[in-house]
Amino acid sequence: MENKFSLKDKVIVVTGGTGILGNAFVNGIAEAGGIVGILGRNEQVAADRAASINAKGGKAIALIADALDEEALVAAKDKVLTAYGRVDGLVNAAGGNMPEGVLLPEQDIFKMNLAGMKKVAELNLWGTIIPTQIFGGAIVQTVGNGSIVNISSMNSKSAVTRVLGYNMGKAAVDCYNQWFAVELANRYGDAIRMNALAPGFFLTEQNRNLLTTPDGGYTDRGEKVIRNTPFKRFGHPDELIGALVWLLSDASAFVTGSMICVDGGFSIFSGV
Repeated sequence: MENKFSLKDKVIVVTGGTGILGNAFVNGIAEAGGIVGILGRNEQVAADRAASINAKGGKAIALIADALDEEALVAAKDKVLTAYGRVDGLVNAAGGNMPEGVLLPEQDIFKMNLAGMKKVAELNLWGTIIPTQIFGGAIVQTVGNGSIVNISSMNSKSAVTRVLGYNMGKAAVDCYNQWFAVELANRYGDAIRMNALAPGFFLTEQNRNLLTTPDGGYTDRGEKVIRNTPFKRFGHPDELIGALVWLLSDASAFVTGSMICVDGGFSIFSGV
């Protein structure tokens, strides 16, 4: 029987592939049989992760680029096409927050760092749109059939305090996800799909200090997250793999424009 969840021989590029969640994504894709393009700014991490996958019998290639740098992304696309001749999928995992995009409780809301908020919003939105223009175009040109997965967030649908730029960026990604999915369908039918994966709260290098204390406990903010997550814990990066592989695979052939929440129930809990 055909395994519709298999990614065997599909070439899938993961932006943000050098991050913590990106590591789970690239390994999960490789385990499902996919050929992975690990794209990020950290050349050593990308190379090490590609080498690890290749040593286990998988196939991976390191791609060095900033998700906002169109010229570098085009060069990365050319490297993939030279190596494998095709692109079947894209995971837009580049994004996140920055210190200049955080408004602390004691700071004046009317004197917030607008440039910082704008920078974070642009990273998350345009760091999704620009890679899609380049690698999505490669999907059309090489195989004509594929799947694009954007990374959304719990911040996109509700007001999470302090991180306005991140909230706005991810909300815009959701709008883009739906709009572009419709446009893809209008032009290519069911051949090229776009969906979003919305993680709940997972510890990364960007949020660890906001959510946990050095001794492994929770900060006040971390306790609020746990209190509003029915599973009463943070997620583990590997718990995103199943939904991601499903969205990239033929098993989700009739799914487009959707947002899949992997959040321990955070998005549905009223707090009561």
